[in-house]
Amino acid sequence: MDVQPKLVEPVKTVVDGVVREVAVPPLAAMPVAGSLGDIPFDNAREAPGEAVLARKERDGSWRDVSAAEFAAEVLAVAKGLIAEGLRPGDRLAIMARTTYEWTLLDFAGWAAGLVTVPVYPTSSAIQARWILQDSGAVACAVEDTAQARIISAERAALPWLRHLWEFDTGAVARLVKAGEHVPDDVVRDRRAGCAPESVATLIYTSGTTGQPKGCVLTHANFFAEVDNSVELLHPVFKSVSKDPASTLLFLPLSHVFGRMVAVGCMRARVKVGHAPSIRGEDLLADLAGFRPTFLLAIPYVLEKVYNTARATAEKMGRASSFDRAARIAQRFGEVAPGERPGIGLRAARALYDPLVYRRIRAALGGRVRYVLSGGSPLGRRLAAFYTGAGIEVFEGYGLTETTAAATLTPPLRPRLGTVGWPLPGTAVRIADDGEVLLRGPHVFAGYWNGPSAGGDQWLATGDIGELDADGYLTITGRKKDLIITSGGKNVAPAPLEDRLRAHPLVGQCMVIGDDRPYVAALITLEPEGLQHWRQMRKKVGVPIGELVGDEELRADLQRAVDDANRLVSRAESIRRFAVLPGEFTEARGHLTPSLKLRRGAIARDHEREIERLYRRP
Repeated sequence: MDVQPKLVEPVKTVVDGVVREVAVPPLAAMPVAGSLGDIPFDNAREAPGEAVLARKERDGSWRDVSAAEFAAEVLAVAKGLIAEGLRPGDRLAIMARTTYEWTLLDFAGWAAGLVTVPVYPTSSAIQARWILQDSGAVACAVEDTAQARIISAERAALPWLRHLWEFDTGAVARLVKAGEHVPDDVVRDRRAGCAPESVATLIYTSGTTGQPKGCVLTHANFFAEVDNSVELLHPVFKSVSKDPASTLLFLPLSHVFGRMVAVGCMRARVKVGHAPSIRGEDLLADLAGFRPTFLLAIPYVLEKVYNTARATAEKMGRASSFDRAARIAQRFGEVAPGERPGIGLRAARALYDPLVYRRIRAALGGRVRYVLSGGSPLGRRLAAFYTGAGIEVFEGYGLTETTAAATLTPPLRPRLGTVGWPLPGTAVRIADDGEVLLRGPHVFAGYWNGPSAGGDQWLATGDIGELDADGYLTITGRKKDLIITSGGKNVAPAPLEDRLRAHPLVGQCMVIGDDRPYVAALITLEPEGLQHWRQMRKKVGVPIGELVGDEELRADLQRAVDDANRLVSRAESIRRFAVLPGEFTEARGHLTPSLKLRRGAIARDHEREIERLYRRP
């Protein structure tokens, strides 16, 4: 039986009848000593035989790794790092996909008193060089030869980078060999030299404008974040019916969201597997083999699962049945907590469970009961659908600067369309201009080589939001992205963009209209969604250059635009849109590694298309 989650009532500050500030008391006490590097050894002492990780074997099976085994590996690799001359406080960069070796080296680095620095595996040479230069990394571990070549080509600009290790050519084994002569006590002394206030990692922001900045996160920041999250989300981390809690990580460990969950799972002794490939067939195979009980995902992944299921139903001639099932699930998910759905709704949901909802759950491995969603707003419709399909969604909001989540959906009291209450120990304030301000022990120590932060200071997020009467936060857009039309209408583009991206034909979109007479949009096409559309419309051989002007395609996209426009007033609605033949990609400089739009670069590269949208028809 599930242990009931702990809930602490928020404390609200009301000004002129409007909630302006909400604070939630902490659920977990802050450690007064120790660091993240102690976690594997604490696990080995308290539960040596418990599985904390799983490694995928060559035959596709998964082998459990016990707490004792993992602690022994962390110790051996930490000794190797010390043998290679890395000193306490040295920066160790890691550039790899989501792999077992990533997590192993992360904890080994902390056990050796180092500061780990993630580098996105998709980073260009210039991006990687900047992070290595700015952080002053003395060592870098990469996954494969291609990444090794990227770093090697920049070595002349990195005179202090003394070591370059490659996982695929046996770097871990060589580190273990190098450290064989180092006494265990040396690692114990390194761990003892780390305190909660010591720097744990530098995570570089995506940098939608300008160069990325290194966020200094301490061990205390992580403890505040993960300990309160674990206590709040009891059903996820501590007790999931008869199945031991487990998750398959597939989001980048270079991103604070994935990193926080990896640390939280190790702290709570939740079994973790790693999925380096997010290609559809690869990820589905890993999900089927590992069978996690919960997942962390960005809305894009959940949209893809939904759209793929809908496309499959359409191919089978069952699109209308799927759409009815989706509406039933959404209605079921919208039922307020504590209320019982009507008998008709319960019967309809039971009818569609084996036909539709079970297939959705099967695509995620068959045992998933919970999803932690973050990175961008999920949207009320999709959240309601998954809830109605039997998968409870905990939506959160946070920044790299807040060690991931600053707000979370409270169990038993979800409110669709919001990002929940402040994480226990956190306060949220809405400034006079609508900007969201945050304060709490998980707020970072400042930027590397920049001013300090944290403590009792309020962090200005750059996001616009509002608190409802019960203290739930809703994010409505980015302050710097706010569009002001020539008629003086303020428009937040995020809600429109999020709704449009939920359509299977839409890959990315950017809403425009600053100092223009009306709002318009640039739309790119989702390759898989477009392939399915071509097959269904018998236009497989039509070149993409012709398709962007195809009347049927534009009519389908217009319906998606009309649906998005229902969210806003007439003055805020999208009047015209352009379909682009190419995609917004990181390689073209249009997206950050975390898939955020680089609006300035997109506007510059598509200046002609934008001008056409504002010519008289």
